[in-house]
Amino acid sequence: MKIDRLIGILSILLQKEMTTAPELAEHFEVSRRTINRDIEALCASGVPIQTTQGAGGGIRIMSGYRMDRTVLTSRDMQMILAGLRSLDSVSGSRYYGQLMEKLQSGSSELVSGRDSMLIDLSSWYKTSLAPKIATIQSAIENRHLLRFRYYAPSGESERTVEPYYVVFQWTSWYVYGWCLAREDYRLFKLNRMDGVRETEEHFSCRKAPLPDLSAERVFPGGIRLKALFAPEVRWRLVEEYGPDCCSEGEDGRLVFSEDFTNREQMISWLLAFGDKAEVLEPQDVREQIAEIAEEMIKTYRRDEQ
Repeated sequence: MKIDRLIGILSILLQKEMTTAPELAEHFEVSRRTINRDIEALCASGVPIQTTQGAGGGIRIMSGYRMDRTVLTSRDMQMILAGLRSLDSVSGSRYYGQLMEKLQSGSSELVSGRDSMLIDLSSWYKTSLAPKIATIQSAIENRHLLRFRYYAPSGESERTVEPYYVVFQWTSWYVYGWCLAREDYRLFKLNRMDGVRETEEHFSCRKAPLPDLSAERVFPGGIRLKALFAPEVRWRLVEEYGPDCCSEGEDGRLVFSEDFTNREQMISWLLAFGDKAEVLEPQDVREQIAEIAEEMIKTYRRDEQ
C-alpha cells in the first residue's frame, strides 16, 4: 500500500544521511518512477526533501531540517515496533511484520538490543479470529456491507452492518458499525459472530462517531451484588476486579460488592466458584442459585436411583 511505502521511505530518510532512488526501488520492490512519485508526494506534504544528480548524489532531507531527525527516538521506535508486532499476532499474515521491517531499515542505532515489550493480542480463537478481522477490514476499506449471524444473550439473529471500526477492548475484539436492523450504532463481539462475509453492496459512509468505549457506557450496571468468597480465590477477584474490590470479613472470608449488567452472566460467574462463593444480596439471586444447585444435585444423583 502507498501509505506504508511513504512511511517506510520517510523512516529511511530520517535515519540515513543519503539514499538513492534505485536503492529505494529495490528495497520496496517497485519501479524508480514509483519512488519518484512518492518523493513528490512527501514534498507536497511538507517534508523538505533535497535531491541531487550525478556521482555522489541522491535523496536526503535538507540539512536545515537536521534538528528534526530525532523525531523518532529509540524509545519511540521500540513502541512503534511493539505495536506492529501485536497486530501481526492476530492478522494471520506477515503484513505488519513487513511494514515493521521497512520502518526498521536504516534504523539500527534506534532499534538495538533485545525487545523489552512483547504484546500478543491473539486468543484461544486465533484460527477463526484472523479471517474475521481480515474480512471486516476489507469491508471497511471497500465500503461494503457486512453480514453475519450473531449470538447474543437475547437470542440469535442475522445482522447486516455498515462497518466502521475494528476494536480491541476488555481483552476481546469487536466490530463497531451501523446496524441496519436496529438503525443505530452497535458494538458486536467477534467471537459471537459466525458466517462473517463481505457483500458486494456499497454503502455511503456516514459521519460515524468514535465508539464510546467507557465501562459506564458499555457495562452500565443495574444489579448490585454483595457476596462472600473464600480467601483462596482472592487471586481471581483481584485479576478480574482489582485489589480493592474486596475486604476481609470477621470470619476471614472476603466481602465483595460490584455492579453487574446481565443477571444470567452474573449467576454463571458465581457458579464457577462452586462452594467458594455465597451470595448475600440480592435475595432473589441467592434463591435462584439455591434452586439451580438443587436441580444439579438431582441431575448428578439420577443414576444412583
